[in-house]
Amino acid sequence: MGYDEAIVHLGDFGRYQKIIYFLICLTSIPVAFHKLAGVFLLAKPDFRCVLPFENGSSYDLEPHLWNLSYSGKDGCSYYDVEYSEAYLEGNITRKSNDTKSCSSYVYDQSKYLNSAVTEWNLVCGREFLAATSDSLFMFGVLLGSIVFGQLSDKYGRKPILFASLVIQVIFGVLAGVAPEYFTYTFARLMVGATTSGVFLVAYVVAMEMVGPDKRLYAGIFVMMFFSVGFMLTAVFAYFVHDWRWLQIALTLPGLIFMCYYWIIPESARWLLSKGRKECAIANMQKAARFNKVEVTNEALSELLDEGETSEEKAKQKLEDEDKDEGPPPSVWDLFCYPNLRRKTLLIFLDWLVTSGVYYGLSWNTNNLGGNVLLNFVISGAVEIPAYVFLLLTLNRWGRRSILCGCLVMAGLSLLATVVIPSRMHSLIVACAMLGKLAITASYGTVYIFSAEQFPTVVRNVALGAASMVARISGMMAPFLTFLATIWQPLPLLICGSLALAAGLLSLLLPKTHNKPMLETIADGERFGKKTKGDVYLETGQEMRQTPETQPLNGSADSNGLKSNGQKF
Repeated sequence: MGYDEAIVHLGDFGRYQKIIYFLICLTSIPVAFHKLAGVFLLAKPDFRCVLPFENGSSYDLEPHLWNLSYSGKDGCSYYDVEYSEAYLEGNITRKSNDTKSCSSYVYDQSKYLNSAVTEWNLVCGREFLAATSDSLFMFGVLLGSIVFGQLSDKYGRKPILFASLVIQVIFGVLAGVAPEYFTYTFARLMVGATTSGVFLVAYVVAMEMVGPDKRLYAGIFVMMFFSVGFMLTAVFAYFVHDWRWLQIALTLPGLIFMCYYWIIPESARWLLSKGRKECAIANMQKAARFNKVEVTNEALSELLDEGETSEEKAKQKLEDEDKDEGPPPSVWDLFCYPNLRRKTLLIFLDWLVTSGVYYGLSWNTNNLGGNVLLNFVISGAVEIPAYVFLLLTLNRWGRRSILCGCLVMAGLSLLATVVIPSRMHSLIVACAMLGKLAITASYGTVYIFSAEQFPTVVRNVALGAASMVARISGMMAPFLTFLATIWQPLPLLICGSLALAAGLLSLLLPKTHNKPMLETIADGERFGKKTKGDVYLETGQEMRQTPETQPLNGSADSNGLKSNGQKF
C-alpha cells in the first residue's frame, strides 16, 4: 500500500495526473482506427463480369441486358454466347445455358470508390482471402498481447509504448502502399500486433497511476476513447475515398504521439518493482510540483519503504509456504476439480461469445443496408452509453446480473433482426445497435466478473488464458461476416443465438458482488458448490467441512485455505 498512500500526498488525482491520464487515453483512438479500418479497406461493393462487348462500361446495366447476359445475381459468370447486336436486341433466342467465368469485373462505385477487394478482385471464389486478411490481423493482436505484454514488464511501459507506436506507423504506411495482397496482409498483421502494444500498455499505465478507488473509472474511460476512435474512423472514410490514402490517413496521426516521449513519465509502480526507487521519487516529485504540493523526498521514501517492507514480508511468506507445499498452482489446476472446471469453461464461453459477437457486429455494418457510414457511427456511439451504464450499475446490481442481462438482451435484439421484414430497415438497424450496446456492456463486465471468479494464485494466468480464447473468436469473426454472402441475416442469427445461450448459461456461475476475493484453489473449488446440506457457498463465510470441502491434494492447509497470493 506504500505507493497508494504516496499518491494521496501528491494531490491524489490532481491536475498533473489528469493531464497525463488524458494524453494516455488519446492513444486508444488510433488503435480503434486500425482495428475497425478493415470495414472500409476490404469493403465489397456490388459487382458483375465485364461482358465481351463492353469497353470501359459502368456497373449499371439495363435489366433486359442483365437477363440476357447473366445466369444469376452473383455476377460471377455470363452466358457463353455470341453477343451480337441482334442477340442484344432480343431478335435471337439463346440456344444454350452454358456459362463462362469472368476474366475481369466492374464494380459499383456508388458507395465505395475502391477498396483492396476491388483492386485485387477478391470476389468469386476469392472472398475468403478478404476474411483471412482480417483474421490474420486479429492473430497479430493475439501475438502482440503476449509479446508486448512481457516486454513491457521487463523493459518498462514507456519504451515499449513508443516502440509500438513507431512500428505501427511504419507498417501502417506499408499497408497503404503494398503492391499486392500478401504484403498488405503481413503489414496489417504487424499493425494488429502493435495495437496490443499501444492499447494494453496505455491501459496498464492509466491503471497504475491512480489509486484503488478510481481504477474502475480509469479503465472505463480508456475504453470510451476507443469508442471515440471507432466513430472517427467513419469520418476519415467520409472524406478519404481511396482505400490506400485512407489507410495512410488513419496511420499518420500516430506521429503526433511521438512527442509524448518527452511528456509521459515511466510508471512509478514499475520503477519500484524494479528497485529504482530514486527514479520513482523523481517522477513523483515532478507530479507534486505541478500540483503545487510540497512533499519531501524523505517522506516519500518512508511511505514507499513501508509498502516495500510489507511486500517483502508477503513475498518471503509465500516462498516459505511454497517450499513446504511443492510447486505453485497453475492454470491447469482449474480443470482438475469439477466445480472449478465447470466455472472455468463457462467463463471461457463468455469471453469467446462476447469477443466474437462484438467484432462480428462491428465488422457487419456493411451488411445492414442503408447508409453504411451512418450505421458505422451509430455502432460506435452506442458504446458510450454502455460504459456509462456500467459506471452507474456495476457496483450496485452485481456482476452476474449485468453480464447475464446484457448477453440475453443482445441475443434477443439480434434474433429480432432476422424476423423483422426487410422493408423495415430502420427497425433492423435499431435492433442491431441495441445488441451492440448490450454486448459492449457485457464486454466491460466480463473482465471484472472473471477476476472475481478465479483464485488469486492463478488469477493472472487464468485471465490471460481467457483473453486468448477471446482472441480466437476475434479471429473467427471475419469469417462470420463472410456468411452474409450465403444469407444476409445469417451473421446476426448466429451472433444472437450465441449471446442468448451464453447469457442463460451465465446464471450457473455464482454471484461475486460484495464477496471476499478467492485466494486458493480450494477456495475456488468450494465457491458456489452445492454441498450435501443444499447450501451454496456463495456467501464467502466459513462453513463446516464435508467430504466435498476437504483440502485438495495439498493445495490447502489444514483449514482448506491458503493465502499464498497477493490481492488482485
